[in-house]
Amino acid sequence: MFEVAELGHTLSKKDYNKRVPELRTELLTVQEALKQANFPVIILISGVDGAGKGDTINLLNEWLDPRYVRTFAFGQMSDEERERPAYWRFWRSLPQRGRIGLYVGSWYSQPISERVSGVLTEPELDASLLRIKTFEKELIDDGALIIKIWLHLSRNAQGARLKKLESNPETAWRVTKQDKKHLKDYDIFRSIAERTLRETSTGESPWIIVEGTDANYRGLTVGQHILDRVSLRLQQHEQQHVSLPPSSSDITPMPLLTRPLTLLGNLDMSLHLAKNDYKTKLEKLQCRLNLLARTAHERQISSVIVLEGWDAGGKGGLIRRMIPSLDARNYQIIPIAAPTDEERAHHYLWRFWRHIPRAGQITIYDRSWYGRVLVERVEGYAKPEEWMRAYAEINDFEEQLTDHGTVLLKLWLHIDQDEQMRRFKEREKISYKQYKITDEDYRNRERWNDYEHAVNDMVERTSTEFAPWMLIEGNDKRYARIKALKEYCDRLEAAVEARG
Repeated sequence: MFEVAELGHTLSKKDYNKRVPELRTELLTVQEALKQANFPVIILISGVDGAGKGDTINLLNEWLDPRYVRTFAFGQMSDEERERPAYWRFWRSLPQRGRIGLYVGSWYSQPISERVSGVLTEPELDASLLRIKTFEKELIDDGALIIKIWLHLSRNAQGARLKKLESNPETAWRVTKQDKKHLKDYDIFRSIAERTLRETSTGESPWIIVEGTDANYRGLTVGQHILDRVSLRLQQHEQQHVSLPPSSSDITPMPLLTRPLTLLGNLDMSLHLAKNDYKTKLEKLQCRLNLLARTAHERQISSVIVLEGWDAGGKGGLIRRMIPSLDARNYQIIPIAAPTDEERAHHYLWRFWRHIPRAGQITIYDRSWYGRVLVERVEGYAKPEEWMRAYAEINDFEEQLTDHGTVLLKLWLHIDQDEQMRRFKEREKISYKQYKITDEDYRNRERWNDYEHAVNDMVERTSTEFAPWMLIEGNDKRYARIKALKEYCDRLEAAVEARG
């Protein structure tokens, strides 16, 4: 696979200087067009040590308009990054639509390095490559253009390059002990890198291998490849007439299949709890939660709590009974409404990845990523192919959370239509609750059956062994709060005991 990149390609300074002005002009032209397009460009610059990754990144920043480019270099994880799932640092750095992200080091660096050093086994490398392919597919399905460039050197060329750098006092600092070790392990590195590229080079995101010996050849080849890929995508974009998500006035709701039975329809909505029993149980559970939350914080166990349910279903009331047991320094509540312009310009999961808690911390999502398969599905804000693939994307996201050791609690607070109407009318009479009632709340009731079937699909497709749904019978608020708090305590206790 790397043989062609070891043939000694060179480009004279004269030819280089002749071709660069036109290339730079064309790159700036397509970059200007990209600003109006509905997709981001992700450029990965990877390869052998000493092959010119840093120089190539600097060159691209010189040739492109830096106002619309961000460069990211991923080395060893920081404490903040280690306390979250591994892909948190990649999700939060994704460029928005119409922008370019340049990555020196990426989600490929650690798996390759750890396999070379023996930290990863072959099956573990296979799992890492599968995770990479899943991640890239999610980005591509959302419209991203991923350009993957591998800068290659032969063993002799790499040795000569490092020797040259080390001999110059001004560049000797760039040669590290790790670089020398990698040269010693060159054959192993090459074999693992070749396998990695072969297994992750797809029709939608292929790898291009560029010989890195000659700087002129390397720079021009990389620049031309980026120009070709972006230009082609812009042509396809124009032909498809892709636009940003339509406004609500342009949306046709998605018709849903009708089912005779749903999971929600089988819940016993008559369950209730007497007031005295409620007070006793609430006090005990809040005390239990306080002790567990403090222990979880000490043992670096984080929690993500997802609250979904009908309008007026009791999410806010549950939160108010939960947080008195928690240290205000250790939790955050994230209310989810319609996405902002910045959020809309990214993959829909981006805004949720941003708030993943550090070790020992708690994030409570008041509504969540499930909006993709609920309101966006029912109201037509997401295309059928978008919300259909979201089930797998959500499962992958949640698996990454639980694999990291995060306690993930997903609650659906269910009430029936009569109880919802009673709560709506009650809110209208209370001055400090009137803001919660809008015309949209009443309009959503007209599509109750459609939402109920969407919830049924959501539970069926995303209630997994690692992240099961808990359906809460919520007509009686007291019963619902006790059931939810007990479930969180049980989950947290199991995690604390497992951590030892």
